[in-house]
Amino acid sequence: MTHKDHVNLIQRGVPKGGVWADFGSGNGAFTLALREAAGPDAEIYSIDKDEKALNTQIESFDQEFPGSKVHFYAADFTKPLKLPLLDGIIAANSIHFLKDRISVLETLKTYLKPGGRLIVVEYNVDTGNIWVPFPFSFQTFEELCIQAGLAKPAILYKEPSRFLNEMYSALTFKK
Repeated sequence: MTHKDHVNLIQRGVPKGGVWADFGSGNGAFTLALREAAGPDAEIYSIDKDEKALNTQIESFDQEFPGSKVHFYAADFTKPLKLPLLDGIIAANSIHFLKDRISVLETLKTYLKPGGRLIVVEYNVDTGNIWVPFPFSFQTFEELCIQAGLAKPAILYKEPSRFLNEMYSALTFKK
């Protein structure tokens, strides 16, 4: 996928500005897309366990968006984090590594302001493999949101994938 694909997946759900976090940000493909979509006034928290990946992000931000308000945290996003209340969260290809997705969604919800946005990017399948152990289709995501006390999600974008057929992005809100 290209940077443009990453932006396309999330931009319809990201207003300009605000305080956002990318949970399980990896090498920062969606963190960079978030910065492009939210603009220069956004403040972003990029969270991943892999310090090497975060260093790659730092280099990318220095080249692509110097002077951006981005905080890089080497941390496990399933553990408690000290963050301000967020206007939005991106969880792109990160929740599918965790079996208890309802607990993860409930945890993510605690970081959001009332009405805060959660954008998930996921493979649109319910059967995984060793690289993507617990993917969830959009239909399953709808059920997970209800169980986690989030608003009914809406599809933002779909993108064909050579890996597991199709990716989707979806937006839900903290009630």
